[in-house]
Amino acid sequence: MSGPRVIRQARIADGADPVDLLVAEGRIAAIAPRIDSDAPALEARGGRLIRGFADSHLHLDKACLLERAANPAGTLQGAIAAVSAAKRDFTKADVYARGAHVLEKAIAQGTNLIRTQVEIDPIVGLAGFHAVRQLKADFAWALELQICVFPQEGLLNLPGTEALLRDALNDGADLLGGCPYTDRDPIGHIARVFDMAREFGVDLDLHLDFDLDTSWRHLDAVIRQTDAHGMGGRVTVGHVTKLSMLPPEPLARTITAMRDAGVALTVLPATDLFMTGRDRDHAVPRGVAPAHLFDRAGVCCTVATNNVLNPFTPYGDLSLPRMANLFANVAQLGAAEDLSRSFRMVTEAPRRLLGRDPVIAPGTVADLVLLPSESDAMAVAEIARPLWGMKAGRLSFERPAERLFPPGQ
Repeated sequence: MSGPRVIRQARIADGADPVDLLVAEGRIAAIAPRIDSDAPALEARGGRLIRGFADSHLHLDKACLLERAANPAGTLQGAIAAVSAAKRDFTKADVYARGAHVLEKAIAQGTNLIRTQVEIDPIVGLAGFHAVRQLKADFAWALELQICVFPQEGLLNLPGTEALLRDALNDGADLLGGCPYTDRDPIGHIARVFDMAREFGVDLDLHLDFDLDTSWRHLDAVIRQTDAHGMGGRVTVGHVTKLSMLPPEPLARTITAMRDAGVALTVLPATDLFMTGRDRDHAVPRGVAPAHLFDRAGVCCTVATNNVLNPFTPYGDLSLPRMANLFANVAQLGAAEDLSRSFRMVTEAPRRLLGRDPVIAPGTVADLVLLPSESDAMAVAEIARPLWGMKAGRLSFERPAERLFPPGQ
């Protein structure tokens, strides 16, 4: 534990005046317009202080695979097949090394809370889970990991998958996921994961409806199961790219149904843009669900990274301000209110989704990140690079501000 520090003149709410914060024994001891203290100071200079960015959907186990898993067509089916072949050679050490590389980048980008999706099936067994569980322990000094285990290849397709998922849930996995669109029985898949979630008392986070055909969808089955199991507020669906193709009236009905059921939405703009519309040679659709419309109506909405440097998404620097900016571009958002909304979808909304309070207040743990921005909207517009972060009052990273050297100076 580091000694006391004073953070000078930071904005802890969008549009608020700067304040000082006293950090002691890993917690925020006081917040005031001015704090008299001889403790070492961190100068915020009016920058925006947040709890940190929260990535609600990130695949650590299959990150950084470009050199061994090719997907020349760029399709979802090609990506699944490429990773399925590659993960036959996954080991705990291999997954750990690639995951550690990604986490180090995430920390330096100001992310200190992550829900990571881990594939479980007879192909890879529990190797990925064991590696990520070790990463969770080893990186606790800088961030918190929630582990969501899920059957990417389908729950009912491969005998033994459910038993492995149960082993992982009994051995420390935090929640359960699903991927019904790869299963021979998607509705059965959905029913089974809901039953398991209730049995183990965990939340659900499902990959869902990852195409642009609006003639069918699995979202309605998820909503029905959420109501039937009384799991409102404990179910998240990711991708749901079909939503990008709905006309206004059916979209409005869907928004109301998700809000009333308490089903959250996670949008993954980098992957959704890269993968969808591959069958079109012109007028290619964006394929990104309009999360801002759901958010306005009261649905919990987050924007997240998903994949990094692999066949699903062959790029990524783990910057959530960049991801929020990408979403704002796709959704054609320009008003300050909407840019602030995009910011909240990588900060406050995912923290609440993952069960963590985003409010900075006296007595709370000093998990903090400083941005060189006076407002949330500008943090998105300028793709803000965080200057430093701390975990329980201890500095976890620092990124010095750039310096320019004009002639003669």
